[in-house]
Amino acid sequence: MHTVVLVSLVIVSIALIVVVLLQSSKSAGLSGAISGGAEQLFGKQKARGMDLILHRVTIVLAILFFILALAITKI
Repeated sequence: MHTVVLVSLVIVSIALIVVVLLQSSKSAGLSGAISGGAEQLFGKQKARGMDLILHRVTIVLAILFFILALAITKI
């Protein structure tokens, strides 16, 4: 059981890294956060298409990652 959870945790973590790297950047680093990043925070532009899919997949993988990480500590 421990091995199955550990292998799933590794697969989910690699998938999470790949999905995060595939996402397009929303601002130009720290300068974008200071000057114009707040506009996107309050919903001026909504994610569409592939960005929306990647955003939802990231959320699902992050939840799975935390569940598996907690499960591995209990086993």
